[in-house]
Amino acid sequence: MSLSLRFAAGSHKGMIREGNEDSGYAGPRLLAVADGMGGQAAGEVASSEVLSTIVELDEDVPGADLLDALRSAVDRANDRLRVMVDDDPQLEGMGTTLTALLWTGSRLGLAHIGDSRAYLLRDGALEQITQDHTWVQRLVDEGRITEEEADHHPQRSLLMRALDGRGHVEPDLSVREARPGDRYLICSDGLSGVVSRETMEATLLTYANPGDAVQELIQLALRGGGPDNITCIVADVVDPADQPSDSPIVVGAVASVVDDTTTLPTTPASRARELTAGEYETEALVSEPGSRRKPKPKSTLRRTLPIWGGVAVLVAALGGAYYWTQTQYFVADKGDHVAIYRGIDSKILGLNLASTYQSYDELKLTMIGQTNRDAVNSTLDAASLTEARHTIDRLKRQADVCRRAYAADDAKKAVEGNPGAQPAGSVDTFPQQNPGLPAALQTNAPVSKHTPTTASRSTRSSSTADPGSKGRGATATSPTTPASSAPPSSAPPAAVPEAPGSGLSAEETDLAKQCYPRLPGTTGTN
Repeated sequence: MSLSLRFAAGSHKGMIREGNEDSGYAGPRLLAVADGMGGQAAGEVASSEVLSTIVELDEDVPGADLLDALRSAVDRANDRLRVMVDDDPQLEGMGTTLTALLWTGSRLGLAHIGDSRAYLLRDGALEQITQDHTWVQRLVDEGRITEEEADHHPQRSLLMRALDGRGHVEPDLSVREARPGDRYLICSDGLSGVVSRETMEATLLTYANPGDAVQELIQLALRGGGPDNITCIVADVVDPADQPSDSPIVVGAVASVVDDTTTLPTTPASRARELTAGEYETEALVSEPGSRRKPKPKSTLRRTLPIWGGVAVLVAALGGAYYWTQTQYFVADKGDHVAIYRGIDSKILGLNLASTYQSYDELKLTMIGQTNRDAVNSTLDAASLTEARHTIDRLKRQADVCRRAYAADDAKKAVEGNPGAQPAGSVDTFPQQNPGLPAALQTNAPVSKHTPTTASRSTRSSSTADPGSKGRGATATSPTTPASSAPPSSAPPAAVPEAPGSGLSAEETDLAKQCYPRLPGTTGTN
């Protein structure tokens, strides 16, 4: 079944920004939002140029392969930015996000790069159908922070992917089947970063007219402080008989008029011509069909923009991200003991983002039990330095219990004087009636020999360049406990006195269970 779109679009510079670097386009076949970056007019140039390039997709009969068409348009737009920077090095550092929906029949092709977003309201529920290409989203994907923490993270706008003309860019591409009654929202982070998804959902359900919904969403973002440019498009999937929209709309920087909104001519050729006329193919737009406005000359400010401006912005962003990492802490191994690290357990461009904050040489990995060793080898994240220290205190208590349990175990073996006993710590020495407990914590009962087991220990190598830094990628070794060939005893041994040092509380007895299986060679002192 062939379906159509009824749409509206709007844009506002917000309450803080001096200009609008967002650009938006809504047409019968194409919906797109681009959020420019780079400052000093470079951001508005980038977003305008990208939309001016992909507007050619808004043709009357789009090609059969939506994804190929979108991929080619994105590549052309990125190549165009490269040419612009080559022609004018003062534009170095500019870039833009892009989220675009290409429509044909009942299918929608989606192209996405950056942190502008697309949402789908279906059956009364609003779903985000794009994933942000940001540093914070990567932390969420890796489980380092929650979605709620990401909403308020100081580096939530640090992009990991954007259109900037510097190299090949791979957008996220997908195809969706549309249904009558679906409502799509495309917006820049000036809306999604201020207004919650629940509020956007309620607004889209409340306002049946797309234009009313757009205006209310922009007002909500402004009432939330309007810290960034705000651009959004709302489009309803309707039957062709239900008066779909047929006049394209451009908003924001690409419109370049007083009210930030322009209605373009209705033919594909004229739309492309109007959007691609003028300097950098962005300037000559018309308020009415048939009238042409002279291209706006390049501002003196843009001419004097330092070449290193974009580099400074990038360095500042990376510096901010690195500063944030230095407020994070985690507990992990350092050689044969435990340490607190400051930073995050990652590398960027070969730079280790973690360093040793405090090392606990006395807190040996051999004394904290297999479960804790595995956790420490995988790193134990902490919400704060205080939480990391609480983790260290917990491990110290576990180590103290293990020392006492091992000492009691060794003392009991000495009292028994059994020359055929297994090496200290072997699970073969556990009393048969409860093999989960160490010998020092059992009642005296016959001990049965069985096939010896192998204990393993994972070790981690630290960086040779910096012994205090967190080295990753070490290999694990598994020393094997020697097997005992002593024959089983033909008669149960006589009862022996309770070993000294085994007086553990009920809670400590539970902790002592985690000390086993015992690594070979461990005693109550190491």
